[in-house]
Amino acid sequence: MEQQLTLLLLDSPEGAKYVEETLEVASSSSSVPSSTDHRHRTFVKFFVYFSLVALAYYFIISSFAVSPISPTLPQQSSSGNVSSAKCDLFTGDWVPDPSGPLYTNVSCHHIQDFQNCLLNGRPDVNYLFWRWKPRDCDLPRFSPSQFLDSVKNKWWAFIGDSIARNHVQSLICILSQVEEVEEIYHDKEFRSKIWRFPSHNFTLSVIWSPFLLKSETSSNSDIQLYLDQLDHKWTVQYSKFDYVVISGGKWFLKTTIFHENNSVTGCHYCQGRNNLTDLGYDYSYRKTLNLLRDFVLNSNHKPLVLFRTTTPDHFENGEWNTGGYCNRTMPFKEGQAKMKTVDDVMRDVELEVFQKFGKGFGLGSNIRLLDTTGMSLLRPDGHPGPYRHPNPFAGVKNKSHVQNDCLHWCLPGPIDSWNDVMVETTLNRERELYDLTG
Repeated sequence: MEQQLTLLLLDSPEGAKYVEETLEVASSSSSVPSSTDHRHRTFVKFFVYFSLVALAYYFIISSFAVSPISPTLPQQSSSGNVSSAKCDLFTGDWVPDPSGPLYTNVSCHHIQDFQNCLLNGRPDVNYLFWRWKPRDCDLPRFSPSQFLDSVKNKWWAFIGDSIARNHVQSLICILSQVEEVEEIYHDKEFRSKIWRFPSHNFTLSVIWSPFLLKSETSSNSDIQLYLDQLDHKWTVQYSKFDYVVISGGKWFLKTTIFHENNSVTGCHYCQGRNNLTDLGYDYSYRKTLNLLRDFVLNSNHKPLVLFRTTTPDHFENGEWNTGGYCNRTMPFKEGQAKMKTVDDVMRDVELEVFQKFGKGFGLGSNIRLLDTTGMSLLRPDGHPGPYRHPNPFAGVKNKSHVQNDCLHWCLPGPIDSWNDVMVETTLNRERELYDLTG
């Protein structure tokens, strides 16, 4: 073995050079007596031999050395601060962001007219230059290229009402800065759509299901709501999805007739119609979320499901149909805003249903909260207001007669930050599971 190591080294340029230099040193000692010269040459031979063996051993071991495997680290933001898996992403404040949005109403061609605030003449732009900052960590800025790379061959679905559509349009605008999207399906009302990013084979869809349940509109415009049947429009597609963002909303405040076990059991806001008991919107919302939760947890298909919490509106001095408006141009600070009673009730129901499993909820299951309520409450400046149409005050004598939208969000606008926390929430789940499993 030692001879093989020596020959291996001698065959290399480094080995030949080393032997040549060593022999030159030995030959330079020719002035010593012959017996001493013989002993010296014998010593040199042994020295060279063992040196070559040692060097050969070093080179061979080095070539097989493997560097230690580093543990997977959490993603870092551009500022270098780590977004901790244990950080509460949904408690924080809006801070100035001079870099502005990732797209504009010029670079994105997928903004619905009602949310295209700049095109419609909104004069201020300060609302574009804020970012969400969690209290105890830094939230990485959404990277459309990294996102698309991570969802190759996947399907991401949004299920809900017009706020869900508002959200998916925000995501499309961000992603389209990297790759243009193709619309491959829409229903007759253009409410449900499917898009595809061809080079990543990534499918994105929005499904119009404002109650998440089976619902029918009767001849007198009453909404018949079946509290024990989920809407088949999304349940029949559920097995295709890898990621789902699902949400309820303001539709539960409408006049609705409740059906359970093939009979009418009550209503909401029905004003004593047909002697029905008004059970309240919180009754139907709780029933819906419990049914949704059980469906997700009991299904054999296990996509990652994010339930997005309720979105508060910012109508002041009235509602959408009674002259309410939103003309603020700055975010609230934490503690300055108070939710309306209806939003408080809906949020309480959401927390009751989805946090009843305790601290581990979301880790052992495939569902967790996307709790955007608090961050949204602080942005009264992010809505279209009167700028739902171009030049809304043209030819109008009384500006108070112009209808405002203080529920949906301008694009670009604060809703873009929902995507930051949405992506980070999915990453956090994977990190927490990694921590639990070691």
